[in-house]
Amino acid sequence: MPAMNRHIFSHALSILLLAGIGLAQTTSDAKQAANSADLVKQGQQLSREGKQDEALALYERVLQSNPDFLEAHLASGAALDLKGDYAAARRHFSKAIEIAAPQDKSPAWRAMAVSYAFEGKPSEAVKYEQQAMDARLAQQDFAGAAGIANEQARYYLEAGDLEDAYNWYKKGYETALRTAALKDADKHLWEFRWGHAQARIAARRGQREEAATQVAAAKTALDQADNPDQARFFPYLTGYVAFYAGDYKTAIADLQKADQNDPFILSLLAQAYEKSGDQDRAQEYYRKVLAINTHNPTSAFARPLAMKKVAAGS
Repeated sequence: MPAMNRHIFSHALSILLLAGIGLAQTTSDAKQAANSADLVKQGQQLSREGKQDEALALYERVLQSNPDFLEAHLASGAALDLKGDYAAARRHFSKAIEIAAPQDKSPAWRAMAVSYAFEGKPSEAVKYEQQAMDARLAQQDFAGAAGIANEQARYYLEAGDLEDAYNWYKKGYETALRTAALKDADKHLWEFRWGHAQARIAARRGQREEAATQVAAAKTALDQADNPDQARFFPYLTGYVAFYAGDYKTAIADLQKADQNDPFILSLLAQAYEKSGDQDRAQEYYRKVLAINTHNPTSAFARPLAMKKVAAGS
């Protein structure tokens, strides 16, 4: 074989070998990512079943082989929050925020905000919710931004900061109205949410007449929205207002018509039974709260109290 041909052959063979190595590496990386994703999925199922330590063991296996696997950090943080280990949870959420691509940071920001809500720290949560809201505003997603504002408002409300709660709910309502060509039904839906919020704030302030006025306004807006899926939020409203008015009998009756898969509803029911002197039913509902293993605002409001009450009552 002539020298030139041998050189060409050798060069071509090198290219093929390198391509083969690259393909093998790509295949190996894809296989590892798929395996990691499967382990995280298994862990999330264990977490939903309340087996947080087993879930965390799976997430740790993933992170040992792939320290920057975003979903494993998010899932680890969620499991740790559900256990009540908030500082450890936030280390994972911080890492998730660090490694996420710019367009993927919002879930990590909001997960971090939820983590602070578990400890009743809305002034910390807002640092992350604001970033998530700004990202939606940059995309002209006014409904999405409004939803985040309302979420932050609720963090303030359930932490007892009524003034900031009002301001953030108002911000959410006004942001939603910026939506181009907003349909009447959607406008009425946001009016319902705004009235719902004002009624709860008034109830927390002990302003019974104002709360009743806002409940009526919310009901009118709900009827005009013609959105049956939102109807379940009305007995939550009336039950909430009754609870803070000290009318626990009405609170229990109305809250039992609300979403029984919502940990916060179950927590309000537990507290209403407790204030009515029915400790057995209260414990029953606190245990129901703990049976729901979700990482979201309603769990953040309900779970820490339920953990304390069940531990004290056991």
